[in-house]
Formats: sequence, C-alpha cells, structure tokens
Amino acid sequence: MSTPILEARGVGISFGGVRALDDVSFAARAGEVFSIIGPNGAGKTTLFNIVSGLYRPDSGKVLLAGEDVTALPPHLLAARGLCRTFQNLQIFFRMTALENVMVGRHLHEERDLIPALLRLPSVLRQNRATRARARDLLAFVGLEKRADDPAGALPYGALKRLEIARALAAEPKVLLLDEPAAGCNAVETEEIDRLIVTIAERGAAVVLVEHDMKLVMRISTHILVLNHGRMLAEGTPAEVRANPEVVAAYLGRHAAEAAHATG
Repeated sequence: MSTPILEARGVGISFGGVRALDDVSFAARAGEVFSIIGPNGAGKTTLFNIVSGLYRPDSGKVLLAGEDVTALPPHLLAARGLCRTFQNLQIFFRMTALENVMVGRHLHEERDLIPALLRLPSVLRQNRATRARARDLLAFVGLEKRADDPAGALPYGALKRLEIARALAAEPKVLLLDEPAAGCNAVETEEIDRLIVTIAERGAAVVLVEHDMKLVMRISTHILVLNHGRMLAEGTPAEVRANPEVVAAYLGRHAAEAAHATG
C-alpha cells in the first residue's frame, strides 16, 4: 500500500465547551477518492476546516506528504499542494470562465511588481502560458465552449465544474471537495461524478464530503463515517454499507439498500 499523502492523526477540537471532533484519524493516498460522510452535525465540515488550515485543532495533527502542517494557513497549504472547494460557490461572477481559472494559477506565477508594471516579455509569456493552461483545464471539465462567457451566465452545474477547474489550476496533490454535487440535478451529478474519478486516476488524492450516498458509493475508494464528532466506521464502500452501526446511525435501511444497488 502506498504512503499516505494526507493524514489526520487523533484530531480533536472544542467550541464553547462542546467537543466537535474527538480523536479522529484518517489517511488518504494519491489516486484515491476518500469520502467523509455522516449525519448533519457529525463534524465533517469541521474536519475539512482543520485539514485545510481554517481551524487549528486542540489536539492531534495534520500531515501533508509526511510533513506536519497543522499550524499552516490555507495559502501556505495551497502552495504545498492542498486545495479546496467550498459547498457555497466562490466564483467571480463578473469575470469570464477563463479568467476565473486563470486566478487559480497565481501560485505558479512570478509576482514581481516591476516586471508586471513594465509588461516585460517574461510577463507576457507567463500570461500566455497561464491562459493556455486555463483553457486546457476548461476543456478537461467540459467547459471549453464557455471560456469567454461571464461566469454569471453559466448554469449551476457548470459553475460547480468551474470551481473544480480553478482548484486544479493550482496543480494540487490533494483536492478537498466540499459537497461538489450539492444542488445539482442527476445529469450534473453524473458529470461531476466522472470528473472526480478522472482527477483521481490522474494521480491526485481527492478527499470528499458529500451527502449524495449513490455518488459516494459509486466513486469512493475508501470511506470514513463520522457521528457526533467521533469515528463510527471506516472502510471500503462495501464494508461501510454493510456496517449495522452505520445503517442505524446514518444510512437507514432504505438508503443502505439504494446505496447497495450502486455496487
């Protein structure tokens, strides 16, 4: 088994005396879709916020490629290869789709002020390279024909894919997706489903929080189930959907049967 690219070890955090997460651990590997599921209030988003540097845990640590990154803020984590999308769209609606993706390349650009002000040839070459890479990523997510359209004119499902393209522009080793299919119809969900699988196949570790159990069971390599801030179960989709504690606490019999039908 390959070495984990992202690990949480014994992570815990409290808010106002309430233990939101308690001794939670997981390990995600390159080329894997690792999903985190659980009922509302289970601690999924809190765990994402810790891993992505928005929160600092009271206990435990986060490792990226074997390095302790627990205290690092999001922008430094992004520079080290960990990027995240959010459940609520974070799109620049007045910019074009292409410009939105170009923004995601800023970590890979020289940002010296003087060459930029003078528009030196090196800056122009960099801008052309950034634009070309952004077009490639739009093609990858199926939006190449909408490159020059204002983002605000795109349908909801396309905006979800645009966010993923922008995150990919940073060339992440680990991509955290917070409910990427939330609010999407069946066709849009299937498009995102295929996109996530392809991203993992290309070598990134995809760590996913998602309520759509059919999607989770279809595409996940490994699943962590949280309940009341603690680890309830962990394993393959087949192991998780057969776990009676998971069925009782979260899936329920009918949901488990639906999830099983995807296997």
